[in-house]
Amino acid sequence: MKLPALLCQALAVLIAAGPALSVSAETKWDMPTPYPASNFHTENIQKFATDVDVATGGRLKITVHANGALFKANEIKRAVLGGQAQLGEIILSGAANEDPLFALDTIPFLASSYPEARALWQASRARIEEKFARQGLKVLFSVPWPPQGIYSKVVLNSSAALKGVKIRSYSPTVARMIELMGAQPVTVQAAELSQALATGVVAANITSASTGYDSKSWEQLGYFFDVQAWLPKNVVIVNQEQFDSLDKPAREALLAAAAAAEVRGWKTSEEMTLWYVEQLKKNNMKVLPASAELHKDLAGIGDRMMKEWLQQAGADGQQIYDAYSKALNKPPGH
Repeated sequence: MKLPALLCQALAVLIAAGPALSVSAETKWDMPTPYPASNFHTENIQKFATDVDVATGGRLKITVHANGALFKANEIKRAVLGGQAQLGEIILSGAANEDPLFALDTIPFLASSYPEARALWQASRARIEEKFARQGLKVLFSVPWPPQGIYSKVVLNSSAALKGVKIRSYSPTVARMIELMGAQPVTVQAAELSQALATGVVAANITSASTGYDSKSWEQLGYFFDVQAWLPKNVVIVNQEQFDSLDKPAREALLAAAAAAEVRGWKTSEEMTLWYVEQLKKNNMKVLPASAELHKDLAGIGDRMMKEWLQQAGADGQQIYDAYSKALNKPPGH
């Protein structure tokens, strides 16, 4: 039996449109990250993307662009805000010039252990999420870096040994600390750190054992002083409009995968800390604790920066600081 000509034409249109219809049912997102594919942050994010893919039955696919390949570290927030990327990973303190609340986790010795860092995040999370929300961004999850130390070519008995030295900075707060040590802060993104060290752009570095391992800092620097000054956090943010455009099952899948990534990321960060330190030692880097004088110098800088931060952050900052102090059973003050 012959089909009517009109029906034949309609079937032809549907057959031709078939591939396009299947593509439109699949949402593809780009996710820039600043760190190498082998870094634990990136590995955690890749697992997050896989979890979303599986949970949505392939309807939401997130392509992770590692090591600043799509956007450099300092460009990612703006790219997500502008819709050039749907979501991305940033270091929270990198946005400290926008609002002092973003600087809180890089104040020296305010939170220098994982339990303290977790308590600080719990005390500050709601306010930080509000700040991002006002910009049209939604925080999906956070993961901390291992405790920060100082990489140097020479033994540091005090901060005076760093006077005038060009030191790599990754946020305004870190730059302020370097200035207070009498050194010169130079902003260098993680993806460019190896080259900066090799070419003499910087001669010292304040970062974690993880970044020291990724950048092979032992090739230019002989010492890592494990001062454990703070645990900075990365946050994964998503463009709110893009998030809202998803159907309810996809949004729920994204949030569930984010919650799992936060738990997994914090656990991995803590578990990997000693491993990273051991890798520095295996590559002939001398890993030393801070001397009493160096610790005293840095603690004094931390106290000064805490007072400065409370002045800048105002009532919001004081409320967060008091809630954090209460969680740790410390007397509120300042």
